[in-house]
Amino acid sequence: MEDTYIGAIDQGTTGTRFMVFDHAGQVVTNAYEKHEQIYPEPGWVEHDPIEIWENTQSVVLAALEQGGIDPTQLEAIGITNQRETTLVWDADTGKPVHNALVWQDRRTTDRVEDLEAAGKVEWIREKTGLEADAYFSATKTEWILDNAEPLKLSTSRTRDLRERARDGELLMGTIDAWLIYNLTGNHITDVTNASRTMLYDIRELSWDAELLEEFDVPEAMLPEVRPSSDADFYGHTDPDGFLGAEVPIAGALGDQQAALFGQTCFDTGDAKNTYGTGSFYLMNTGSEAVSSDHGLLTTIGFQMSGEPVQYALEGSIFVTGAAIEWLEDVDLINNAAQTAELARSVDSTDGVYMVPAFTGLGAPHWDGRARGTIVGMTRGTRKAHIVRATLEAIAYQTRDIAEAMEADSGVTTTSLRVDGGAVKNDFLCQLQSDIIQTDIVRPEVDETTALGSAYAAGLAVGYWDTIDELRDNWQIDREFEPGLSAADADRMYSRWDDAVERSLNWATEE
Repeated sequence: MEDTYIGAIDQGTTGTRFMVFDHAGQVVTNAYEKHEQIYPEPGWVEHDPIEIWENTQSVVLAALEQGGIDPTQLEAIGITNQRETTLVWDADTGKPVHNALVWQDRRTTDRVEDLEAAGKVEWIREKTGLEADAYFSATKTEWILDNAEPLKLSTSRTRDLRERARDGELLMGTIDAWLIYNLTGNHITDVTNASRTMLYDIRELSWDAELLEEFDVPEAMLPEVRPSSDADFYGHTDPDGFLGAEVPIAGALGDQQAALFGQTCFDTGDAKNTYGTGSFYLMNTGSEAVSSDHGLLTTIGFQMSGEPVQYALEGSIFVTGAAIEWLEDVDLINNAAQTAELARSVDSTDGVYMVPAFTGLGAPHWDGRARGTIVGMTRGTRKAHIVRATLEAIAYQTRDIAEAMEADSGVTTTSLRVDGGAVKNDFLCQLQSDIIQTDIVRPEVDETTALGSAYAAGLAVGYWDTIDELRDNWQIDREFEPGLSAADADRMYSRWDDAVERSLNWATEE
């Protein structure tokens, strides 16, 4: 084991990272590259899939070179990805017919409102565990098949895109499937990513014919669905390809499920929150798909080879880290690290509340037409108050989810495992502990998304034999305990709902 490793491709919303882990679950080497965020119209967000694939190759080679690791030393590679982001590509040429529609993209909000008006929301929820929302892949795939050819595809083939899809000429997938296809030539996704498409029945564990008919998505274009940790592998890299070695691709999970796995949340009731572009709070509910009455999603947590699916409840917050990026974009801060210093420079927000609904609101509100709002400002408001209000908004949104999670599951969270870029901010971790009145536990390895996909791949090839080995690897960096009284936390939180109310249904059509 000393000379062999597990690689993890972490393809996120803003960039792609390749990390190499040793048997102790420690990072040996890594490389990262950003990709362009494309905004064709307000509320539309796209990525160039070719750029993502080129960057993936680049970071894999850069990390291996930097670490002095030969590709043959990789026992396996795992993949984790921004979920719901959807693309369609030509099966023969491998070329996308349109840019990928990113999970944040809101262009299909009208279609979702049609589903609501037709009374189909509960029908969709029963099958998929999901809210009817533009967030998921179903309406994105439908939009691409309706609109891609005139916008992007220059081809002599004039046949309808759906006709080509029915004949197997076009393939659909989330970013994991796109990478697996380019790495191995196989069209495969895992159960966690399939569960985010709004086309997959999470109890029957199959693509749903009625949903495919509703969105007019031909089944022939859909990937094969496999376990998240797959002892049969998704395929191997081409020894004549960019890597120059035949390495098994053996694990794949959507990024939030990968973080659940990397945080070793293997038991019912274990919970984690990842603070990335958005925040995603997941609780393992075991072999039971728990339905939510409080705006949460029921989703697949993970599946290991030959074992039953493990389910999770999820609270999806669309904008957290992206709110910090916005502060930078409008020159209120120079870098993310500055937020803690500015927030500490004032005792409170002076009554300012910031609702970062830049791409609508996810759980538990589910309003695609909500928009970013700052309320409570006076002439005395300074940038430090707005910065502090932005950090508090991250904590308030998480409390929204924590309360819904407890109501749905009946489990009181006594500690919450956290990860993602924002948890390096001690001020935010302490604030989060204060607002939800729960211990916050930060692990030593905070890149748990990549680690989770590495664990899934490593288990599949026998690099790790049992999940107990993974539990032994998990080490605490720091714990944060509430330093604020429950009464003070409740008082701060009490006006959050009022602020949210003012952000709702803002983006109405003229």
